[in-house]
Amino acid sequence: MLITLDDRLHALRGATAEIAAELRTHALAVDADPSRMKPYLELEAFGLIRRATTPDRFGRGPLRLGGHVYDQRSCLERVVSTVELARGDAGMLLSCPGPALAGILLDELGDEEQQRRFHERLSDGRTWSFFAMTEPDRGNDASALETRLVRDGDDLYRLHGTKRYVGNGSRGGVGVVFARTGRGPLSIRAALVEPPAPGYRGESLDMVGLRGARLSEISLDGLPVEPHMLLGSHKSPARRGLWGAVRTFHHMRAQVAAMAVGTGLALHELVVAHRPGAPGAEEVLDRLEACRQLVYAAGAAVDRAPDSARLPSMAKLGATRQAVAVSAWAVRSLGAAALVEHPLLEKWRRDVCGLEFMEGTTNIQREHIAKSHLRARSTA
Repeated sequence: MLITLDDRLHALRGATAEIAAELRTHALAVDADPSRMKPYLELEAFGLIRRATTPDRFGRGPLRLGGHVYDQRSCLERVVSTVELARGDAGMLLSCPGPALAGILLDELGDEEQQRRFHERLSDGRTWSFFAMTEPDRGNDASALETRLVRDGDDLYRLHGTKRYVGNGSRGGVGVVFARTGRGPLSIRAALVEPPAPGYRGESLDMVGLRGARLSEISLDGLPVEPHMLLGSHKSPARRGLWGAVRTFHHMRAQVAAMAVGTGLALHELVVAHRPGAPGAEEVLDRLEACRQLVYAAGAAVDRAPDSARLPSMAKLGATRQAVAVSAWAVRSLGAAALVEHPLLEKWRRDVCGLEFMEGTTNIQREHIAKSHLRARSTA
């Protein structure tokens, strides 16, 4: 499905493309030391990202560019801007303090007071959020997670378990943790937590790519959770933990695909700048533009049918594979010493491999696509 951008989306794309250069300027410094973020927190690009992802009622009002007003809940708007921001640098984009993945889940499962509390914690522009689902032995299979939410008296729960590969988990000031109260699928709940807190310990992991995301391991040893911090209590049991997680993953898969396209375009731009007329350059650009269209289609599909996995998974599968292929082409095109001569090439070569593991690997996306196809046939 071809997505034609209207004037409003063209304005968003243009504004984020202009500001993306600011992210690239600092990309290597943050990659070298992702713990040293203070010099970059006032970046104009970071401000735009936070404005675009914070609900109007909790921020400075809606994002306005020219005469256009934007909706922070729109997945299509997010992927249009994410392609351009990742063209600056995906690692810098992931290092930005703000609502991120947890904010999408709060939109789905949080009541008004929980959403207000979450966004007020982030309002200083110096606080990171996190989304803790993945576990050391279970990956991000929510149905198999082992972290426990145990009742301790009438007015308290406690969290026990370990989460791994949690973006900003070691420096986050507010986030969500998924756990189970029993063995059934409806027992899975999401809790809003606010470190530092007793029983919470976050440790940064040594990562090869996308180091700005500050992936971490979280240990939960009796972390206290009050009942009003459990998300989805105002919804039916079938519309609490897993339902909200699945909808959030569909959003994020489209955004990871957008980051892959943006990084691929940055790699293409670097090659063309240093070796005009490089063999295969036109074909590479055509493939990336096709992936961009697929990502736009996935964003529109999430807005239209947020419970459907098919297009977000197709976009994530296709775009990440293409980005890895483009990075290999870039190295071949610029020669054996390119990874030493061009530090950004070396960084982006690492980063695209990291995108493969975000929100489900290739085989997981294939499984989602196959199941969607079979469900569609069954319905027909």
